[in-house]
Amino acid sequence: MVEIAQIDLTFGLGGAIMDEEIADGQAEMRQFPAAWLRQITNSPAPLLYWAKGVGNSMEPAIGDGDIILIDRSQRDLQFSDLCWAFAYGQTAMIKRLRPMPDGGVKILSDNDRVAPEVAYDGELHIFGRVIAVVRRM
Repeated sequence: MVEIAQIDLTFGLGGAIMDEEIADGQAEMRQFPAAWLRQITNSPAPLLYWAKGVGNSMEPAIGDGDIILIDRSQRDLQFSDLCWAFAYGQTAMIKRLRPMPDGGVKILSDNDRVAPEVAYDGELHIFGRVIAVVRRM
């Protein structure tokens, strides 16, 4: 079994207030089978976090109440249009990010009813990349 921290913070699939940094003391540890985890990632467990999504702006990829696995070892925006956990100002979000030629980063929702936004210098702080989504059937 491998312990993975579950962050006691919901990442808004539209936006949630993130008024403080996430510290190790805020995490509840949960155990998962190592073999199952290795099917998803080779990242070490201390760099993985579970969080719960809230909202519908990332549907159908991620729905309200889905559990997301975030990999903190992946914080560089090298590939566009992947799902990322980040703070935009003081709002925690799960969205797709696309670097723009002017240096900005376009923030995109999967739900086409949610308009894109653009972040510029220092407005966006990547927490990690979403590497798995768990939902109830």
